[in-house]
Amino acid sequence: MNKNGILLDIREKKGVSQEFLADLLDISRPTYASIESGKKELTISQAQKLCDFYQISFQELIKGKIVPLASIEKIDSVVEEDFVRIDVPQENVAIFREVLIYILNKIGGKPNVGQTVLYKLLYFIDFDFYELYERQLIGAKYMHNHYGPTPVGFDVIIEEMKSDGELEQVQSEYFRYPQIKYLPLREANLSIIGDALAIKHIDKEIERLSDKSANELTDLSHKDVPWISASHGEVLDYEAVFYRTPETSVRTYDGGDNI
Repeated sequence: MNKNGILLDIREKKGVSQEFLADLLDISRPTYASIESGKKELTISQAQKLCDFYQISFQELIKGKIVPLASIEKIDSVVEEDFVRIDVPQENVAIFREVLIYILNKIGGKPNVGQTVLYKLLYFIDFDFYELYERQLIGAKYMHNHYGPTPVGFDVIIEEMKSDGELEQVQSEYFRYPQIKYLPLREANLSIIGDALAIKHIDKEIERLSDKSANELTDLSHKDVPWISASHGEVLDYEAVFYRTPETSVRTYDGGDNI
């Protein structure tokens, strides 16, 4: 399999070195350089490892086309006294940034908490809150990705936060697999996140999910109706949480206490 051009493009966008990827594939750097330049073929097993690391589908790599994550529009949030449940989330980048910083200050130092775990934590924080309270917390959009829900515009926001000196991106390894981690450079502004209920919810989700591996969280998200009901590349529908199975539902519908 020869994907000359696409491998270089993805690597440069992700900011990783040839040495790093060569170690991932258990080959020498010159061998990886030959693959990237098209002088040597990429094996199926090597391609799958790269797909796992870059969080893209095998089909995307084969076709040489990566589905872009659109930027999240920066809009002002409007709070109404008489809340009406809506099925189209209203993105609030300011809240997204504060929740991310809050999570990183709480658990960013854990060895398992890399980019993939953050994707899933943000997803479950958002969709679980919507199921429980029928209103938005972050209200971000999440795309159906082969490896589970992916927050739309995550890379754009990360670059802005890095430029603003709010976090630092580092490369690490977890069980010999390469991992992208983020280190917070400031404390979260809790007043932007919202009321005490929102903070309490985030804390519960962190306690419930943050010790799980990326694979465990991916498997859990694959059992969730919002992801199941969407096609690849589609934005997940918040309303789908009300059709969840007991395995992923966080709401008690018989009058008992919610988890």
